[in-house]
Amino acid sequence: MTLAEAAVAVLTTASPTDKVELTRQTAAAWREGRFAAVGRSVPPDRPARPEHPALLPPRDMAKRSRATSLKGRIALLHALAHIELNAIDLAWDIIARYPDEAMPAAFFDDWVTVASDEARHFELLAVRLAELGARYGDLPAHDGLWRAALDTADDLAARLAVVPMVLEARGLDVTPRTIVELTAHGDGASAALLQVIYDDEITHVAAGCRWFETLCARRGVEPVTTWQALIARYFGGRMKPPFNRDGRGRAGMAAAYYDQGEGGEGP
Repeated sequence: MTLAEAAVAVLTTASPTDKVELTRQTAAAWREGRFAAVGRSVPPDRPARPEHPALLPPRDMAKRSRATSLKGRIALLHALAHIELNAIDLAWDIIARYPDEAMPAAFFDDWVTVASDEARHFELLAVRLAELGARYGDLPAHDGLWRAALDTADDLAARLAVVPMVLEARGLDVTPRTIVELTAHGDGASAALLQVIYDDEITHVAAGCRWFETLCARRGVEPVTTWQALIARYFGGRMKPPFNRDGRGRAGMAAAYYDQGEGGEGP
């Protein structure tokens, strides 16, 4: 089996528990050099999903309670678990989706590591939900998260610009405030879990920036203006502050990417 075939095997596994375990096994096999090659394999348009949770359009999702109550914390952790489940698949999809780019082995090292991290995050969140008397699948979930994968399926640069450099970077913006709120309301265990996720996500955004800039250099285009054009195309508007400049800076995301326009805050 090639790495691309193994990636597709994860993408077509519906059970979250099995997806996490297969991710762990595949990452270990890659690190140990047990794949003959990256290879080629056609990924599905959408990954397999369990029967629960029910997946709803964004407009049909109820407004989530603040994390000041048990109900609000469960809703928060459930939403994060759903994001992490999608993130596992996004990492494997980027490995299988763009064989014609002929990326070096280090590219695949990074995204296998990202997939492994996201699987660990999902598992940590599932355990914490169980400690709070809940489980993944108890609540409806947002069905718009895979939209970014479909929209950028034909361009690796767009995928890197949108997923790690916008969606995951936005996680860097909001997570520190959530950690403070959880801590202030006595949920240190959940706060500590989010700190683990935050620290790992910095490395994921860093991988996205690094490979986006590598790809831009290969294509002979300027990265900042290319990123801004891609974001204008795929988001059709402006990203709003506040931005976590420290977290983004630690990830190697230069302020020039988003410091544009009125007030110095960019798209």
